Amino acid sequence: MLHAFPVPQPLRRLALLAGLCIALPACAEHYGDHPAAADFIDELVAEDGFEREELEALFAQAERQDSILEAIARPAEKTKPWHEYRDIFLTDRRIDEGIAFLAKHRDTLAAAEAESGVPAPVIAAVLGVETYYGRITGSYAVIDALSTLAFDYPPRSPFFRRELRHFLLLAREQGLDPATLEGSYAGAMGYGQFMPSSYRSYAVDFDGDGLADIWNNPADAIGSVANYLARHGWRPGEPVAARATLAGPVPADWFDDGLDAERTVAELGAGGLVAGRELPAEAPALALSLQGDDGPEYWIGLPNFYVITRYNHSALYAMAVYQLSERLREGAGA
Repeated sequence: MLHAFPVPQPLRRLALLAGLCIALPACAEHYGDHPAAADFIDELVAEDGFEREELEALFAQAERQDSILEAIARPAEKTKPWHEYRDIFLTDRRIDEGIAFLAKHRDTLAAAEAESGVPAPVIAAVLGVETYYGRITGSYAVIDALSTLAFDYPPRSPFFRRELRHFLLLAREQGLDPATLEGSYAGAMGYGQFMPSSYRSYAVDFDGDGLADIWNNPADAIGSVANYLARHGWRPGEPVAARATLAGPVPADWFDDGLDAERTVAELGAGGLVAGRELPAEAPALALSLQGDDGPEYWIGLPNFYVITRYNHSALYAMAVYQLSERLREGAGA
């Protein structure tokens, strides 16, 4: 019989470890007997044709990770002001490594830009913010991360249950052992830190070798990030954001109105938020106020800024990607 995916370690060894856990209070909790995991296994067997014994063996290994629950409760995007968040990503080292990445993968990035319309520095900046250009892709077992969040994080349990299902389908499709794959504390994977559903939807085989591999293949990672942004509405040749100044009493709620560009550049200007460079008057626009070193920084975000937030729903994240891309563009030009 063909296995749905490679079989994890024998259950006999797991049973021995379970016995040791009785005597060791610090031993990690596994999901082999978790009621929600049992229900989930039933669904996968009935709806997706997985083998029950293989899933039971896999979840008997999957460990609850309290550090994951702690990390997801305090993401940097929600706990740090802009000037601190910016300093994480706009470092000399990240810029230098990004310029080197642009040079090393010049042809692949040029091909991705030509096909998608997304500028090479923006593609590289996403990879730079996410994983330091593929150098730091996460050390959590993805099965641990997604199981912990699917079964022991009620605020977003439905979302992570779906991602866990996509992860197991992805592993089966690519012939990978799900027990061995690593990623972030939220289950994001590879160079571009795609969640499993995004991997299955947007990852591409950009070098034509027959496999969309964003774990180890920088060409596929480049093409996949470009594809993701393009399919979320990237507008080729248009700007991302522009610094702005206050020329009048701008309504405070404009800065707390979500991330959609619901006004126009002209409307923002008439209300007192004036762009520091020329922008199309009728372009959709978003008012931004970020906490800089010396007080508020005012910005106007344009549709491509919103597209970047589809990767991570945070104005700080999108601004970090944008500003890093500008540094990379300037450095590569020099």
